[in-house]
Amino acid sequence: MAAPTLQQPSFLLANLKADTTTKPLLHRCQDLVKIIDDYPAKELHAIFPWLVETVFGSLDGIIAGWNLRLLHSRSHEYNIVLEFLKPSGPMMKLVYKLQAEEYKYEIPVNYLPGPVKACIQEGVLPDCPLFHNKLQFPLSGVLTLNLALNPFEFFMFNFAYCLITPKSYPQGQQGSSTDSAYFVLVDTYLKYFLPSEGSVPPSPFSDSRGSVTAPSPRSSSVSFAGYGVHSPSLLKHHIFHQPSVNADPAAQEIWRSETLLQMFVEIWLHHYSLEMYQKLQSPQEPFSPTEEHVLVVRLLVKHLHAFSNSLKPEQLSSSPSAHSHTHTSPLEEFKRVVVQRFVQQKLYLFLQNCFGHWPLDASFRAVLETWLSYIQPWRYTGEKTNPQQDQNRTVPDKWELFVQENLLMYTKLFQVFLNRAVRTDLVNVKNALMVFRVAKVFAQPNLAEMIQKGEQLFLEPEHVLHHRQPRGYLTPSQGGSYVSSKQRVVTDMVFRVKSHVYALEGQDCQYKQMFGTELRGAVMKLIQIIAQARQTAKRISDHSSMATGNNSFMSWFGMGSSDLNNTFNGAEAEESGECLKKTHEFLDRALENLCQIFKLNQGQLNQLISNLGSSQDDGNCKQLPDCIQGENGLILTDLGRKQIISGLRRFDIRYQGDPELQPIRSYENALLVRLLYRISSLLNDRFGGHMNALCSRPDFLGRLGRHYLADPDSTTQLKQSPLSRRTLERNRQPRLSLRPLASYRTILLLLIFYVLGAVLSFGPVSSTLLILGGGFLLGLVMTLFGDKLKKH
Repeated sequence: MAAPTLQQPSFLLANLKADTTTKPLLHRCQDLVKIIDDYPAKELHAIFPWLVETVFGSLDGIIAGWNLRLLHSRSHEYNIVLEFLKPSGPMMKLVYKLQAEEYKYEIPVNYLPGPVKACIQEGVLPDCPLFHNKLQFPLSGVLTLNLALNPFEFFMFNFAYCLITPKSYPQGQQGSSTDSAYFVLVDTYLKYFLPSEGSVPPSPFSDSRGSVTAPSPRSSSVSFAGYGVHSPSLLKHHIFHQPSVNADPAAQEIWRSETLLQMFVEIWLHHYSLEMYQKLQSPQEPFSPTEEHVLVVRLLVKHLHAFSNSLKPEQLSSSPSAHSHTHTSPLEEFKRVVVQRFVQQKLYLFLQNCFGHWPLDASFRAVLETWLSYIQPWRYTGEKTNPQQDQNRTVPDKWELFVQENLLMYTKLFQVFLNRAVRTDLVNVKNALMVFRVAKVFAQPNLAEMIQKGEQLFLEPEHVLHHRQPRGYLTPSQGGSYVSSKQRVVTDMVFRVKSHVYALEGQDCQYKQMFGTELRGAVMKLIQIIAQARQTAKRISDHSSMATGNNSFMSWFGMGSSDLNNTFNGAEAEESGECLKKTHEFLDRALENLCQIFKLNQGQLNQLISNLGSSQDDGNCKQLPDCIQGENGLILTDLGRKQIISGLRRFDIRYQGDPELQPIRSYENALLVRLLYRISSLLNDRFGGHMNALCSRPDFLGRLGRHYLADPDSTTQLKQSPLSRRTLERNRQPRLSLRPLASYRTILLLLIFYVLGAVLSFGPVSSTLLILGGGFLLGLVMTLFGDKLKKH
């Protein structure tokens, strides 16, 4: 079939659109494979934007595409999609085929991350070279700007954007699984284009000039030093003066690796600008990452560490003079700077926002593990270690440079985490685990000393820093040089740490030391809350054990509690006996690690916990959270909320609705419950006035009526929980309750009495009268002597 000319409509595209509704995915992919092989680039160019949208969905989320984030390994379409989209698959073959012809595809600027879009709309050139030389200027004005991307950039932009596109999932389905097709493809692309071993496989297509034009050209003098570093001069370039730079021929080897990484970082992380953060401003358009988003970011962080750590030792330790294109390949140079120059700043702002705005629940674990993965690059060296030995392994000294260049990732984020931890319910086993994880990581031998040394270097006076030259904060591994003088080495280390802090926090930042007096006080506060949570967990565990014993099989025979409220004690799944044991274990080990990190005196710590324990056991466990009396009942104060969150105090949660409408228990007959409720309701409606009159009498008959009908004094126990006045008044109304007769225990006792009556030659009527008479006599005794019995 001959390809139609450009003036004619694309019949191929029309046929493909028709097939989407009539053919299954397997047949459509088979047709696409044949079309990609047989058709020329001119015809494929017309279907490419439609095909990308069909696979990944539209940028506005209206078109769902293939739903890669919901496609799991149990689906029969899973392997079909992975085979079609893999780096050496048909889709990428189409990309390379179009790349060789230098086609361009437009992306509206409105879909770029907030800070990038704001820069372009203000007429300022973004700092990321990925967006340079790409702007198209329509006659309608700057607000309708588009980016002209080559096929590889266009493909990767849509693939990356698929993760953050708001989608309406079917009910019961979530896109947070790490076995989804999207998650697997991200991992596959990272391993292919950022290989830890070997080099990136060459493109199967190239243009007539020998190589495909790199998407973000840069001169050899620029290298990687300027990317990712906050440089005011770089941000001042106007977009109408975009630099025209000849592509560095040596960079052609890794242009796809650079493009993929920059696209992932910009789309996934660059939603919070440095200027907004330093001015304590919120983003122009609020962006809230999902748990799935954070899990993919963690995958990126872990792979970049492995990619960077695969740098050959001779290249890592070689002298700066040897860093030339004849001795160091572009891929090796890329590995050397990939984490610091491409990821650090944007990931720092991303994590800062997550730490500050993420809900105080267990889903924060994804954010926490992303942070812990970044600050532990030594875990991704490729060395196989015993898990038991890895727990107590000393952090090697060679990572001191990484700790210094990422000081804020350790100190500032630890302080922000501390602020979250003191507001979290640590009785919950998942929250206790997160505190333990952080304490365990920072307690690794030699890590605390490295952080302390980095803080000391930052606090060193260095007057040269006030007259810094715009050299891009080069470290010796990036083009500087070490002099044998010890003073020069210290000066370079000081400059490195200060440059990192000032670049992320600004020149006028007020740095708080992680090992300073102020933070030490915050750590002691956390220790107190951990101790309180341990005691609360023990109290709940003891109460659960007692309740379990009381609700055993023997309670059928009256030996257990008959209180209907036992089932409504507010216990969560995380508060089961096994989980509470784990909570206690996690909190104990967290205390040990915190003492090790901050070198706390064990004797003073034990005294603090013991004093806290003696006061809690005698007082606070019996007290309510701090409240004030309002018109409709108790109202929690701010102090009361903190007491509940910290596990210090809690309400005695009980069922406060109509006792007759409580859920049917397992020890009750459902049919009898409903039947007796209807009977009692008819009697209460008909004789409610007489009941009120009887119970309101102050004499003996009034007391007897209050015994058999609802006792107003029984509602006093509900003062242990917030209760509306309307509910209280409704529960005070006297009523006849026949529900106890529906209990299997009551039925069994009545059956025993009737059998005993039959043995003694009493008929059913006689036995019934005896039972009623016995019940009436018991009521008389309780009415006459009930107060005396209560006192005893």
